[in-house]
Amino acid sequence: MVRKSHFDPQRVREEIAIAAARMIAEDGLDYATAKRKAARQVVGELKIGGEFLPDNDQIEEEIREYQAIFQSESQPAVLRRMREAALDWMDRLAPFDPYLTGAVLNGTASEHSDIHLQCFCDNPKEVAIYLLNANLQYDVSETRHFAGRGYVETLSFLHRVRGEEPVGVHIALYGPNDLRADGRGKLARANAATVRTLLDHPDTPPLEIGG
Repeated sequence: MVRKSHFDPQRVREEIAIAAARMIAEDGLDYATAKRKAARQVVGELKIGGEFLPDNDQIEEEIREYQAIFQSESQPAVLRRMREAALDWMDRLAPFDPYLTGAVLNGTASEHSDIHLQCFCDNPKEVAIYLLNANLQYDVSETRHFAGRGYVETLSFLHRVRGEEPVGVHIALYGPNDLRADGRGKLARANAATVRTLLDHPDTPPLEIGG
């Protein structure tokens, strides 16, 4: 634990990012939960300001470093399997303009990760009808709009392949006018062509392919 007398924002951010990255890579925690638990692990119950907390980009970089050191033999195969599953569903959902986002896109997916898709279509209900016609049981929930404009309906189900662990798939439903860059200066989503390129060139960062 960092001693109060030695509190340095940069050092605390680094330690929280490292601890959060390990929790995400090993236990599958989401970023917000991992950041909260890591902060408690590093500084205890002391309240700290936002300047002591790492952003998600810093945590993502620590996840990459952790996986390179501790999961280099297993993580690439897991990532490829999940990208193949994502592309399978993107091909099926082609009429609804699907895009891949999240850890499966940025390359930090682990065995605990799910596939996150965004569909941009005139009538989002048609996606639900498609899943029903495919005899897929799905749950309905809400996901925060990537631009912070409220919430969007999300359909979730399990992608099953014989002999493999099921993978969760979440489809966030947007209107066609929602298809905008998220303003973070990095690739936020990728279409099927980009995902195919990632499978052909797994060592190339998504930003270099999609940017």
